[in-house]
Amino acid sequence: MLASGKPAYLAIADLIAEDVQSGRLAPRDRLPPLRELAADLALNYTTVARAYAEARRRGLIDGKSGQGSYIRGSAPSLPLRGGSGLEMTMNMPPEPDHPLLIQRLRNAASELFQGNDPYQLLRYQDFGGSPADREAGAMWLGRRLANVSADRILVCPGAHAALAAMFSMLAKPGDLICVESLTYPGVKAIAAQLGIKLHALHLDDEGPSATDFETACKHLAPKALYCNPTLLNPTSQTVSPRRREALAEIALQYSVPIIEDDAYAMLPREEITPLAVLAPELTYYLCGLAKSFGAGLRTAYVASPDTRRSQRLAGALRATTVMASQVTTMLATQWINDGTADLMLEAIRDECEARVGMVQKHFGGQTYLSHPQSFHLWLPLSPPWSSVEFASYLRSQGVGVVASAAFATDANPPEAVRICLGGPLSRSDCDQALALIADTLGHPQHPHVTVAPTQRRAA
Repeated sequence: MLASGKPAYLAIADLIAEDVQSGRLAPRDRLPPLRELAADLALNYTTVARAYAEARRRGLIDGKSGQGSYIRGSAPSLPLRGGSGLEMTMNMPPEPDHPLLIQRLRNAASELFQGNDPYQLLRYQDFGGSPADREAGAMWLGRRLANVSADRILVCPGAHAALAAMFSMLAKPGDLICVESLTYPGVKAIAAQLGIKLHALHLDDEGPSATDFETACKHLAPKALYCNPTLLNPTSQTVSPRRREALAEIALQYSVPIIEDDAYAMLPREEITPLAVLAPELTYYLCGLAKSFGAGLRTAYVASPDTRRSQRLAGALRATTVMASQVTTMLATQWINDGTADLMLEAIRDECEARVGMVQKHFGGQTYLSHPQSFHLWLPLSPPWSSVEFASYLRSQGVGVVASAAFATDANPPEAVRICLGGPLSRSDCDQALALIADTLGHPQHPHVTVAPTQRRAA
């Protein structure tokens, strides 16, 4: 054992690693007690104790008081795909493995091109959508927003474009907009591009703080309140009815417009009252198909407080986006009208529930935030991990998650990561990735190994 010239404690750890790799030692195999192994090897107790500590640091063994030391179980290795591994970073709905639904999507796309003049699809279209497109939008939003009329609706090329237009319309460079302290990262990018300041509202179990919002209204004159009230990206929390009422009341008292980004509104099975119902004269209600059908279907609908403000928003949208793609808009309209959107939504809900079940299986002993019909979850971390180190380590193992700093609008992001359960991941892929994440939580490696010094200082 000592012929290698290595210190004895390192040689013992190396031998344990070799035996694990060769299969001579299997997960849960018990190792000899420290004193027994020290006597067998004619080494002192301290050397063997140091060897076991080194093996534990490498993630080879585990131990509990009264149970001794044993070989650790390991999560299955995950094959890299194009060098990126299993991506759980982009917040996309899962893709249901539903052959009849997939065939229905193919048929609809084929019928669209067969039944329309292709040149008509390639021309400039009515801005904000044709009457038929707006009616489809009213039907879609009508699931949450009762009695919304088509003349208040604009068809937009995705929610992000609509948000950029609303921010530019409601605020000038240097103005302030209130947002959650953890929120959709695109809002941070839009504000930075437009020179708009974001004022963070503390989040508690019920949603963004009404007290913080009222204080800001009294002293900072915000130009709007932005919120993502249903299945908040990143935490998956939904603002309580009581907090929605409080925020709406304050906005009405101070005449502060509300941008209600309800991207995930259609996913929960329970009824939820939008802020747009509580403060209709102030609220721009935004919801599309990216989170309840597919991220590539860049069609979103904005219901403005009234027709006049819808026309004003149309001007801001026209300046930044020109128009929505007629191809995707016609597909969205067809799928809403013929019921395909309903079928896809139900399939996505079912798939979310299956994957959240996997989370419960693997993370049963962990604290996390999720929702049965959500495809993202929020995972708070405990020492020795920081969010940056945890995300970096998982990346080295082939799994991508997002550290909390990406979502923070204040200077104090919590130690947590967002994990997406959707996108192109199959159920099997998702299960493997969750097993690896849970194994990492249960058996922390040395966290600094995979993180550059500059990252550690930033964290």
